[in-house]
Amino acid sequence: MKELISFDDFEKIDIRMGTIIEVNEFPKAKKPAYQLTIDFGELGIKKSSAQITQLYSKESLIKRQVTAIVNFKPRQIANFVSEVLVLGVHNESENVVLLKASSSIKNGEQVS
Repeated sequence: MKELISFDDFEKIDIRMGTIIEVNEFPKAKKPAYQLTIDFGELGIKKSSAQITQLYSKESLIKRQVTAIVNFKPRQIANFVSEVLVLGVHNESENVVLLKASSSIKNGEQVS
């Protein structure tokens, strides 16, 4: 378990729902990854690098809703700037399984 944080710490994290609108290969990534373009509604279009190639095809990701942290500082990964962190959980094979809502949510809605 990680260090305990306060509720004030949690409130600093901005987690939102978005829909993937574009997926590209990312050959310059150290580990196999995709470059995702995600629509967050009023927050706009954001980009993310995601190591999810083992369980997801590019085609299966288009129009898929994802959960992401949208208020991290942008991170340079090879020749790509990742603006958000898409959330997932490592399964028993150490592959990332994306988190998702149980029903469709408006893009940009905040997780609370």
